[in-house]
Amino acid sequence: MATLSPSHSPKVLRRRVSTRRRAASHLPPYPSQESHDAALHAIRGFLKGHTSYDAFPVSFRLIVLDTKLNVKKALQCLLLNGVVSAPLWNSEKSKFAGMLTVLDIIHLIQYYYHTSSYDYAATDVETFRLESLRDIEKELGVATPPLLREHPSSTLYDASKLLIQTHARRLPLLDSDTDTGHEVIVSVLTQYRLLKFISINVCHSLILDCLHVDTLYLQCHKEVQQLHLSLRKLKIGTYVHNSSRASVPEGQNPYYPIATASLNTPVFDVVHMFSERAISAVPIVDEEGVVVNLYETVDVITLVRLGAYQSLDLTIAEALKERSPDFPGVVVCTASDSLGTLLQLIKKRRVHRLVVVEGEEEERKGGKKGRLLGIITLSDVLRYVIGESGIGEGVEQKEQKVEDVGSV
Repeated sequence: MATLSPSHSPKVLRRRVSTRRRAASHLPPYPSQESHDAALHAIRGFLKGHTSYDAFPVSFRLIVLDTKLNVKKALQCLLLNGVVSAPLWNSEKSKFAGMLTVLDIIHLIQYYYHTSSYDYAATDVETFRLESLRDIEKELGVATPPLLREHPSSTLYDASKLLIQTHARRLPLLDSDTDTGHEVIVSVLTQYRLLKFISINVCHSLILDCLHVDTLYLQCHKEVQQLHLSLRKLKIGTYVHNSSRASVPEGQNPYYPIATASLNTPVFDVVHMFSERAISAVPIVDEEGVVVNLYETVDVITLVRLGAYQSLDLTIAEALKERSPDFPGVVVCTASDSLGTLLQLIKKRRVHRLVVVEGEEEERKGGKKGRLLGIITLSDVLRYVIGESGIGEGVEQKEQKVEDVGSV
């Protein structure tokens, strides 16, 4: 597991004290709500002044799938290209037709599991077309994803608000061909891409606006350090309602509203959680509630790609043996870590969610170090940074909706 809180610090070689006078620091002597709010204001202003085009990486590839393509070939295409979603294109109407995501495949698996045999599923998936996926959602009674789109010249702030308002995890960017008038899929803006753009570029943008060297350092340092309030105080993420767990009635989920599983839980039980809650990961805990792993929708897709439909009856412990060796591990943090630390982590590595565990502070109060305390998704972070709340309202943020728990 990786953690935001380093267990130890490297030794620092002490230098001889310089007699040269240093410029006085204008940073607040202690963390304050005012300095934190100033950083949020700077980020929101930055996003209002930049377009979605600006967030495009220097080099990227865009995989677009025709709705006539069968599911098995589409899935192979996603896995071979190392992506978990792709825009859909209706070639008959020459128009954008939505997004294919891993959750669509999860819905399909659940449908086959309830309505047919393994043999029928293995045969039918060879001919089942992407255009029929929405019919599966209707059969299962799950919500159909909204047909979102935005123009690449729209501001990143507007794109962010659309993602928040619709609870979407990715936003297709569409333009139009000036000759034919047909839609053109340009790219897809994801929550991860947006937050990484913030973590990399906000400070750089402020530096370009400064003239004095001391001011350069001050502005950059402020943007990194001013988001210093703890995740607990900002109420970012979803947390276990009953942290004591001692008074939880037998048969009830002691980690409500977070969906959890153990190493002995059948894979399909977790698949059902994915489909019913529209989530993409479930923490795996032991008897004491300590987080030992994380099972993701991508893990299920790996089983399906191997044609192991019967593997859905395996336990999580058995299924994890099939996990790709490239799995980056579970990223954990404590509720005392700061939002600034979290954004710095997103800058350095690809993170989609963080599992919040009890740390030293909870242990001193009788808790168990490493025990599940909550989960933070990119949706939670974006909702706060752009969010439903205005400047200065972070500590009064509304309670997280249950259906967003564990989303990407």
